[in-house]
Amino acid sequence: MEENDVVRSLAALAQPLRLRVFRSLVVAGPEGLTPGALVDALEVPATSLSFHLKELANAGLVSQERQGRNLIYRAAFDRMNALLAYLTENCCQGEACLPDSATACNC
Repeated sequence: MEENDVVRSLAALAQPLRLRVFRSLVVAGPEGLTPGALVDALEVPATSLSFHLKELANAGLVSQERQGRNLIYRAAFDRMNALLAYLTENCCQGEACLPDSATACNC
């Protein structure tokens, strides 16, 4: 993943509602969610959700697919995994991190 892509992804997630939307799509898994389901779950106006979904899509963090009359949004797991890999590439200076803690390193 290129540095510019990382910055674009992090910038898209650096807004509370977009972060909540993305996390909801991650929890939903490959089935994804309709905008209506996201509006109901997050209790946000549809117009606001639409704007934030567009920003996440522009950053490559979500995909959209039409199924009949519905749009289905899904987290882009490949992009998420690439972002996490980039961020942790040099974790613990190449040594294995402690398995009991996501933040502790045996550095």
